[in-house]
Amino acid sequence: MTKEEIAGVLEQIATLLELKNENPFKIRAYTNAARAVETFGGNISNFQDEEALSKIPGIGKSIALKIKELATTGSLKYLAELSAEFPSGILELFSLPGLGAKKIKALHDKLQISSIEQLQKACEIGRVAELPGFGETTQQKLCDIIAKRAAHAGSFQVGQIAAEAETLRSDLAAQGSAVQVDLAGSYRRRKEIVHDLDLLVATKNPADITKFFVSHPLVESIIAQGPTKSSVRLRSGVQCDLRVVSTTEYPFALAYFTGNKEHNIELRSRALQRGWTLNEYRLAPLPVDPKAKKKRPIKKIPNVHDEAGLYRAVDLDFIPPELRENWGEFEAAENHSLPKLIEKENLRGTFHCHTTASDGHNSVEEMAEAAQELGLEYLGIADHSRSSIQAHGLDEAKLRFQIASIRTLNNKLHGLRLFAGVECDILRDGSLDFPNEVLAELDYVVASVHSVFNLSEIEMTRRVIRAMENPFVTMLAHPTGRLLLKRDPYPIDIPKIVDAAARTGTWIELNAAPKRLDLDWRWWPLAKQKGVKCVINPDAHRTERLQDLWFGIGIARKGWLTKADVMNCLPVVKIEGALRAKRESVGGDR
Repeated sequence: MTKEEIAGVLEQIATLLELKNENPFKIRAYTNAARAVETFGGNISNFQDEEALSKIPGIGKSIALKIKELATTGSLKYLAELSAEFPSGILELFSLPGLGAKKIKALHDKLQISSIEQLQKACEIGRVAELPGFGETTQQKLCDIIAKRAAHAGSFQVGQIAAEAETLRSDLAAQGSAVQVDLAGSYRRRKEIVHDLDLLVATKNPADITKFFVSHPLVESIIAQGPTKSSVRLRSGVQCDLRVVSTTEYPFALAYFTGNKEHNIELRSRALQRGWTLNEYRLAPLPVDPKAKKKRPIKKIPNVHDEAGLYRAVDLDFIPPELRENWGEFEAAENHSLPKLIEKENLRGTFHCHTTASDGHNSVEEMAEAAQELGLEYLGIADHSRSSIQAHGLDEAKLRFQIASIRTLNNKLHGLRLFAGVECDILRDGSLDFPNEVLAELDYVVASVHSVFNLSEIEMTRRVIRAMENPFVTMLAHPTGRLLLKRDPYPIDIPKIVDAAARTGTWIELNAAPKRLDLDWRWWPLAKQKGVKCVINPDAHRTERLQDLWFGIGIARKGWLTKADVMNCLPVVKIEGALRAKRESVGGDR
């Protein structure tokens, strides 16, 4: 089992103990152990060593034995016994925002509710509102949350299914009979929400590829199996479709199964204008209509060996997969004005990262080491400010201590520059969580909204713009506050925010965390037009999440952004000056 899986089991135990109303110290012991496992830097083999486990801070002898059992056998008797005390669906209730262990226990004890379906029915007939601590408002909120959950059924954040998708692609590509393998569909276009996965394989042995696919360990169930198309349900719950074609058909199939409906219609229309018919398998001459008075001229069909050849055939430059939304890409491809989109190799560093000083899971040193392993030149640490109580935000003294620690660590590091920042809460009136004299001690400031989401659009827009006008604010984080499939964006006028960013020189963040991917890709062409700079940040709360930068690159490409549009593509010698630019331009330099 992985560290994450073991930590997940320990957290599940803590949750079940809460439902049992167990001793708070016992609950906390499992919660602390889960965090200790997550941040443990050793190899997975160490989790089978009881003595080594006991030496990890936060893990006692009893829990060490359970972790050893998990790591050795992949299961845990104690969890099975604990789970048997509750209905199987009760843990699902924890996925609903605003429902903690105490409320779930009350629902279970008073109304025998042990599933989301039962909770919905109880809300609809008014039983939940009658319980102490609930009321009409809470009942209505639960109804709304459950309705939204139902509306999102079958939808997945791209980050939820990426690991499975890439594993399947890699494993299929390793098969000797696979000539070409690609993921297509909305995943290849880097949409933030996907409904299914499309895998395409060119092969001379379809039966071998199909057999390998449907029997893959990630497959939970087979929906359909045929000679050229098979569908399965993966462990994550997402449907995955496999299509096997010949190498000759492959370029056409890849293009067809990648572009959205409107893109493909336009591509076929351009083929028709040349007297051809285009489908997922080939380009072919249109059938001759003997009744037609005027015969349509038919151009000779060129040989097509890849997707680029298909676009050339209809007199277009190659359109990158991310842009295939019929959103202006055809005009640009025809006029040879498609941008050279940003590549992941262009990123030199990043800024929005958290450590154990607030709600992160790793130390500054561990985050720095992980950044170096990714080949980054610089890393910014931006722990939460004091108003983010739930995130253990830093007060002035702790922030100053962290600044000093980062300055000291910089003297020891080779090949990586650390920058001292803070994720500073934007308060209700648009003021910041720290005074300017404190912000002046930092290398940069990430400003963000973490509370009071219920303002009107006018109030929220005014609030954020006031913060951006502060000379020490370098960048605006996750500008709409959305949590994909969980929380809608708060009302805010993005065009006005973009105008304010252009006026004040504030960078706008593309938050690369798969649950956010905010600012949305649809707004970046406008920001680019206004000269507003993007900064791609992972909002990483642990070392592994630095790799979420990959998702940010996908959204940046989808938003038509180039290397020149993204600030953290600058080398370290230039980024230092860029960080100072705003405060110097308004006389705010320390």
